[in-house]
Amino acid sequence: MPSPIPATRLLPSHVCPSLDIGTCSSPLTKHSHGSTLQVPVQRFHGRVASRLWSTVIQWKELRSVQPVGSGGFGSVYKAEYFGETVALKKVKKCAKNKLASRQSFWAELNAAHLRHRNIVRIIAATTCVPADFGDESSIGTILMEFVGSRSLQQIIYGGAELLAEDRWLRYATDIVHGLHFLHSNGVVHLDIKPANVLVSAEELCKIADFGCSLKLNQGCEVSALSPHLSHVGGTYTHRAPELLKGEGVSPKVDIFSFGITFWQLITREQPYSGDRQHVLYAVVAHNLRPPVHGHPVFRSETGRQCRTLLGHCWSGEARSRPSAEELLPHLEQLRSRK
Repeated sequence: MPSPIPATRLLPSHVCPSLDIGTCSSPLTKHSHGSTLQVPVQRFHGRVASRLWSTVIQWKELRSVQPVGSGGFGSVYKAEYFGETVALKKVKKCAKNKLASRQSFWAELNAAHLRHRNIVRIIAATTCVPADFGDESSIGTILMEFVGSRSLQQIIYGGAELLAEDRWLRYATDIVHGLHFLHSNGVVHLDIKPANVLVSAEELCKIADFGCSLKLNQGCEVSALSPHLSHVGGTYTHRAPELLKGEGVSPKVDIFSFGITFWQLITREQPYSGDRQHVLYAVVAHNLRPPVHGHPVFRSETGRQCRTLLGHCWSGEARSRPSAEELLPHLEQLRSRK
């Protein structure tokens, strides 16, 4: 479950100088200096605009809504919107922690104003949902580009698809390009893993699911023990040791998670086995990491270089890890040899 993060940290400063979380709770529709802050959906040549997102969903324009999947976060649907194929995500209210689930919805909007080929684009989001589209367990709805139904999780562990060296290097490079863009805009994803990376029909990786994300002020860190961060979200197998110790949140936590994901891409194996609490303790106390020494896939020249990169990415000290920007030339160099 994601952390209960204050909504003022989740949205651009010009959007929410103050907010009121109520029935129709989007701070993006609050009045600012006497005017209502609403970004209209625009259409260019029959297509939903790629540069703007809206705080209003034109419900009458939704067609052919079909379920795609569901989980603890809520449900995802495929639909047509102004003639475009889109994904519609209903964020579910968690009965045990209503504040955390509400903040998870706002965290989804951290990247709403950003546009990059390796990030899933948000088209619109709102907490104001008509009765025929919503239900009592739904906090709000997010309209996004439809990337497809494949994730890296399915490709890695599905078993049917060939995952050759040039392919997993391309996927890894896509992820790091996306992280570089997010980090340069002050957004930390906090839940990088194969299940949160979608793969398009054109074989392009896009980072998805920002429900655990955090917007940092430039050059600042946020303590994981902050009263606003009672616990840090994310998946325990990919969680950086500094988060487990309650230390600062920085973009380097995503680099650690990428390291585990990269290892999964290379080996197509699960990173850890055994009891969850044992793994968490061992990651911090005994520097436990997925096995690389003696693994056959790391015996080639490319494998040896990837093993070195992995060691840097999942270093126990955040300052010793490379940034996404520093990682890119190494991955591009490996790809150029293929």
